[in-house]
This record gives sequence, structure tokens and C-alpha cells, in this order.
Amino acid sequence: MSKILYVLTGASFWTLADGTEHPTGFWAEEAVAPYEAFRAAGHEIVVATPGGVLPTVDRGSLAPEANGGQEGADRVAALLASFTALRSPIRLEDVDLDDYAAVYYPGGHGPMEDLAVDAASGRLLSRALASGKPLAAVCHASAALLAATDADGTSPFAGYRLTGFTNAEEAQAGLADRAKWLLQDRLVAAGADFQEGEPWAPHVVVDRNLLTGQNPASSAPLAEEVLKHIG
Repeated sequence: MSKILYVLTGASFWTLADGTEHPTGFWAEEAVAPYEAFRAAGHEIVVATPGGVLPTVDRGSLAPEANGGQEGADRVAALLASFTALRSPIRLEDVDLDDYAAVYYPGGHGPMEDLAVDAASGRLLSRALASGKPLAAVCHASAALLAATDADGTSPFAGYRLTGFTNAEEAQAGLADRAKWLLQDRLVAAGADFQEGEPWAPHVVVDRNLLTGQNPASSAPLAEEVLKHIG
């Protein structure tokens, strides 16, 4: 059995351009779909958050309309309840990468608020990328990559093919015009080779040991790629 590190946002809101605090956190499907796959494969999951705070689930991600109906919502809620590691996170600042076979960042708008500028997370991402271990992020969690910088100030992810929540999806979700910045734009500006798939459809991009998914529907196929890379 290997350990997989989950790095979750500690934010419960996303500050919009007008200063409004939009309630958020982590997106349930993006946490529990990989959790189910990793657990079935026999792996242990350790959750880390900035400061070790209890992560907040985005309430919108528990709604039937976000899960294909009430049955899907009930299933996600049950998986979330069984994910006991969410209730005992360790401090992100104390993580030792050597303890883990892979690192996974679930999304939700929360990472746009904290992980995008979190220095400890940025250092962890740089080390994980250099280690060759599977490093995965889905949806808005790709914002965490923005906090990683090399000694010369450039991004270690520059030139990597990757994906994340697209401008088109943010617009369709109704928040693009209210955001301080858009994830796709910032990743492109950092030098990443952003790969955009169809809105809301599963889309996973693999470049060396970096594995990224575009949106919630990509979380389960992304987990399968992580398992392939753990071997």
C-alpha cells in the first residue's frame, strides 16, 4: 500500500473583483471520485491543507443538479461521509514528499483564493515535479501551479502541456465577468501549453509526470491516470 497526498484548499470563499466573497471550498466530486479509485486500489490517503485547517466543501457541489440527479448527489454525499481523512488534515507546511507515492490537488474555486499564492504549496509542487512522482491537479486546482517559481522567477511548469477550468466554462458558470482573473489566462501567461477540451466533457492531459484534468467530469479519468503512473 502506498500513500497518496491530497492537497486541499483551506478557503471557504473566493474574493471576486468587486470584493464580494463568493462561498466555495473544494468540489465534492473532485475529491471523492479519485478517493474511491485510490481506496479501491489499496492506497492510503493523507489530506493536507494550509495550516491544517478543516477543508470546506462547496455546498453547490452537493446539489442534485451538480451530480446528475438526486441519486448521484446521495452517492457523493455518502462517499464524502466515508472520507474520514478530510476530518483530520495535516499541515501542508509539514509535508514530507518522501512519504508519498503521488500528489493530488482537487479543485473547487477555493484554490483560486489560497493555493494560487501559497508558498509552501508552491515549494511542494516544484519538488514533486522534479521528483518524477505523479503530480495531479483537476479543474481550478491547477491554480496552485501559479505559486511555484524557479530561482529565476519563472514557472517550473512553463512549457508543460496541461489543462484546467477553461475561460469558456467559467463564462458558462456565470463568474467569468466577476472574477479578478481567469485560470486559463494566468496559466498561459506563466508559459504553460494550455490544452482546452470541450466545455464540461472529460479531458485529461499527461505531460511527463504532470497529470491534469479540465473539470469535475475529468476527476475520475484523472485518478485512473494517477494509478497507472504509480504502477
